[in-house]
Amino acid sequence: MKTGVAEEGPAAPQRCEPAAQSTMAAAKHGIGESEGQALADQGEGDEEMESEGEEQQQPEDGSSAESGESSSAEEDDKECEAEILRLEEQLSINAFDYNCHVDLIKLLRQEGELEKLRRARQKMGELFPLTEEIWLDWLKDEMKIAESDASSRETVYELFERAVKDYMCPEIWLEYAQYSIGGMGEEGGIAKVRSIFERALTAVGLHMTKGSAIWDAYREFENAILGTIQPPPGSIPSPEQQQMLNAQLERIHTLFKRQLGVPLLDMNSTFAEYEDWSEDPIPAPVVANYKKALQQVEKYKPYEEALLAAETPKLAEYQAYIDFEVKEGDPARIQLIFERALAENCLVPDLWARYTQYLDRQLKMKELVLSAHDRAARNCPWTVGLWKMYILALERHSVEHSTVTENFEKALNAGFIQATDYVEIWQSYLDYLRRRVDFTKDSSKELEELRTTFARALDYLKQEVEERFGESGDPSCSIMQNWAKIEARHCNNMQKARELWDSIMTKGNSKFANMWLEYYNLERAHGDTQHCRKALHRAVMCTSDYPEHVCEVLLSLERIDGSLEDWDVAVQKTENRLSRVTEQRAKAAEKEAKQARQEEEKAEQRKKARAEKKSSKKAKKIKPGDKRKAEEEEEEEEEWGEETAELPSKRHKGEEKHKDNEKGGMETETGLFGRSMDQSSSRQKAPTAVEQPRILHDDKKDNITVFVSNLSFNMSDPEQQLRKIFSGCGDISEVRVIYSNKGTFRGYCYVQFTNEKSALDALNLDRQQISGRPMFVSPCVDKNKNPDFKVFKYSSTLEKHKLFVSGLPYSCTQEEVEELFKAHGTIKEIRLVTNRTGKPKGLAYVAYENEAQAAQALVKLDGFKIKDHSIKVEISNPPARRRPGDTAQMKSSMVPRQAYGARGKGRTQLALLPRALHRQNAPTATKTENGTSQAQPTSSTGAEGEPQKMTNADFARLLLRK
Repeated sequence: MKTGVAEEGPAAPQRCEPAAQSTMAAAKHGIGESEGQALADQGEGDEEMESEGEEQQQPEDGSSAESGESSSAEEDDKECEAEILRLEEQLSINAFDYNCHVDLIKLLRQEGELEKLRRARQKMGELFPLTEEIWLDWLKDEMKIAESDASSRETVYELFERAVKDYMCPEIWLEYAQYSIGGMGEEGGIAKVRSIFERALTAVGLHMTKGSAIWDAYREFENAILGTIQPPPGSIPSPEQQQMLNAQLERIHTLFKRQLGVPLLDMNSTFAEYEDWSEDPIPAPVVANYKKALQQVEKYKPYEEALLAAETPKLAEYQAYIDFEVKEGDPARIQLIFERALAENCLVPDLWARYTQYLDRQLKMKELVLSAHDRAARNCPWTVGLWKMYILALERHSVEHSTVTENFEKALNAGFIQATDYVEIWQSYLDYLRRRVDFTKDSSKELEELRTTFARALDYLKQEVEERFGESGDPSCSIMQNWAKIEARHCNNMQKARELWDSIMTKGNSKFANMWLEYYNLERAHGDTQHCRKALHRAVMCTSDYPEHVCEVLLSLERIDGSLEDWDVAVQKTENRLSRVTEQRAKAAEKEAKQARQEEEKAEQRKKARAEKKSSKKAKKIKPGDKRKAEEEEEEEEEWGEETAELPSKRHKGEEKHKDNEKGGMETETGLFGRSMDQSSSRQKAPTAVEQPRILHDDKKDNITVFVSNLSFNMSDPEQQLRKIFSGCGDISEVRVIYSNKGTFRGYCYVQFTNEKSALDALNLDRQQISGRPMFVSPCVDKNKNPDFKVFKYSSTLEKHKLFVSGLPYSCTQEEVEELFKAHGTIKEIRLVTNRTGKPKGLAYVAYENEAQAAQALVKLDGFKIKDHSIKVEISNPPARRRPGDTAQMKSSMVPRQAYGARGKGRTQLALLPRALHRQNAPTATKTENGTSQAQPTSSTGAEGEPQKMTNADFARLLLRK
């Protein structure tokens, strides 16, 4: 049977106080030692009676029941052991898996594996600061062992010292002080306990809500000591005893006075207690300090109340509190509020950065500063900025070189998220090594170490970083450039600098003018004119981005330092190069112009095709005898179209898709106005200017108008429904519903309010479900005048705290996604991507509170199966979307796309050319003698040479007698 510490449950007995704590325990609970022992004996007797009762109630076949229970227990033990082995193996692969450490410690504590539990806690404590709960569990386990083994008390003291350094925790300090009371018989005795209490007051005595517990415990301890030195009743104390009594009374008086001068909640009770305890009136200075502290409490109370009302982690409330304390300027209180905030927001890198920066610039205390930097890097090891600040702090406080190197190695193993992070940490360490070198010496140990580290950094970026990220993270070779500058400037070794620059140029940098000019400036400062000229000649031939600038620099060099022959060579070379560049740019411009003309021609063809299709549909509805009537209506609609074209363009992306849902096919928009029409009528004439005055849109009212789209075409009485929906936002002056020529609702409209605030409030109704589909509400902006205006409210750039999830089942709900992802951190937002009708597309965005949680969820859930669907999890980094007029997109529209990005085929990649225009061999119609139209046979005829059938366009021409 395993021995060790089992997990405490609700019915676990409380920890027994050591013998030296009997006075404190009795005074605290009002129970004497004999009474406590009697209660304990009674409890043991009850347990014995219960156990006897259980034995009497066992069935006759108890042996089989016991065997079943033992087999079940064995299976559970095997499962736990297998899980422990799995977790240990996982930690051997990734030692920075925080949750894996927590799970392993929990299992080992359940199993009572004390030695393994100690090792697991030690290993986790070396990598991360432990939370208050983990430390308290660990301390309680070790204190139980120390009760039976006095030699283990020193181990417990060491653990307490480690615990109070990780986080500012009043509970741990209180437990530490109370545990030290039990060791008063050891060396140091009362003085050691007082020292711990004083340290606790320094650390957490200013805590508004929990600091009073430390003060109260300290006074109880001193009162207990006072009780032990009181003379028996009726006896007269000796001078020595009286002196001890007076000194102890003065200590308690001092504690009361100190506490009453500190702003703490519930100070009134402390003041009343002091009045009852003191035989003399409270001195006036103490009362004055007490009233001043009460005034400070009133200033702090709003921030404390905000913390009490807020939900964890209360980051915004803590930041407001920090701003207030920084403005007040009390260093002790500023440090305290930072520590309180970090205890609940230990994984927020920006908060750690702000705290360490304050300590670096204001307090500048070595032990305090380095401790904060160490905790910051251990809490957020993936944040390169914290490691860089740590290395600078170590150098600033003259820490040993081995310590700096050790922390740099820890940073390399921390697992940064980006390749550029490794470049930054290497550069910071190289800067530190460069500042250690005395370049007045030709050679030194520090210089050799610097050169070796430069070479190691380049190998590391090439092997480790490129293999992991697929990129070096240093495309401009900044580390190699710095090395070359150091060799040239400090070591006078231009040969090594030139070798480094040759390597830089072979890595794809030779086409950039700025890289050549950097090399030229280095040669100009530390080299010679011949190498400057050679570098510029190579730059003229290789540069592709700004060749004119390089040519100008070359001519400037020859004008100052060159001979006539050098000048002629430079002029000839620059002229040849610039002429080739001019030809290349002219060809590129001609090609772009040609592509633009082709696009214009295609657009014109599409416009003509739409016009022909419109004419053919109109001709189908006209009887042969109504030709004159049709011509009149056509003229009328043309007039409407001209007026409509003058209106500002308010059409949003996706409106063209509404046309496909209309029964009548494609219809032209009648303008930004509409009127109620009888939906029961099968055919209705478009309203004329006489029947219905057209309401033109006023651009000056855009700020009080919203554009509403993606509505159902079958919505009955859309104006009244939309008035009802938007009535809660404010007073509505007008709802302009857009209808087609046939009087059918087109799925979008404009809602105009009486003030701008109502329009802004209406934007909050975006994506609200109306008739089973999401309603889009966006600002009313003329995109012709504001082409860069974006309605899309979500970020389209890299967001490290947000995950993109694909491959979800269509039946997966938002609650199911949240249940899966919330186990890895605090979720701020979950958004399921849907189509225009509100149906899910199997995609989702999950936003966490910080980058660390998102990175952990990515590692844990990528490839996870949900309802037999294997999901893919990525950091949210949407691909860049080009504008419709971009040349690159015009090129892509003419070339069939074979492969798509990781997120599939975008909507903007679909071919928008009508199918009718894809036919290459459409028949041409010719008029015959009787005026009918007949299709001419083409190359694509039938087997017997018969012409193809007439198209819809041919029939339209036939009816219109074209």
